[in-house]
Amino acid sequence: MPLLRSLPLARRVRTVSFALSAAGAATLLVAGCAGTGQPKSAGHTPIASAPARLWPDRSPAPQPPPDKSGQDAPSPLPGLPHVPSGNIRTLDALDVVKAQIAEDTRQQTPAFDKATERRIARCGDEPQRCPVRSPEYQDLTHDGRDELIVGIEGSEHTLAVWAYMIRGGVVNRILDTAGTPLSVEVSDGDVIMREPTGSPGYEMRTVHAWDDQRQTMEIRTMEFDRAVSSPSPRRTP
Repeated sequence: MPLLRSLPLARRVRTVSFALSAAGAATLLVAGCAGTGQPKSAGHTPIASAPARLWPDRSPAPQPPPDKSGQDAPSPLPGLPHVPSGNIRTLDALDVVKAQIAEDTRQQTPAFDKATERRIARCGDEPQRCPVRSPEYQDLTHDGRDELIVGIEGSEHTLAVWAYMIRGGVVNRILDTAGTPLSVEVSDGDVIMREPTGSPGYEMRTVHAWDDQRQTMEIRTMEFDRAVSSPSPRRTP
């Protein structure tokens, strides 16, 4: 529950005066009326109180340093053809994933273990064992063009979610996140991931939204939320 904020003293005095005047007027009205349906006083109006700060003499904790683990800028992805049309649908999503894995290897920042990488490399020959989900296309940047969203299954029910845009004909990654989601949704360009928690009836809800200044998807909300029942996955005939 949000804490109520205290009103300024002058405003509180006016509020109390108004409440007392209203109560007095109601009393006179009741005294002057008779019969059924006559007005009745609702009692005194409660006054909002300021939150009581505990241990005000305690030194506050220092602000943590800026989080450098996130994506500070769009990340150009080499190894892919130039796309002057800006239409990312012209690229093969699996080629984008493989190019990203190759770039992560060069940067010594692999996202997956070797077993998962081998499964991705064999997706063309063994599609039934391919951990790359079917590509999704949504307008995440609100520019009227679709971005590419890929999901890659890892170990222990993890799912890596990457999103890409075309910028100046070059493919750029604008979202790099992972979790153990119950569901992944897109709503008005926001990527929403819901994950289980240890609290019955609650789940973790993380919202990634487009930051026009940084030109990437940034975490806008991360909170515990009431659990939302997800539909059962459809069976493939």
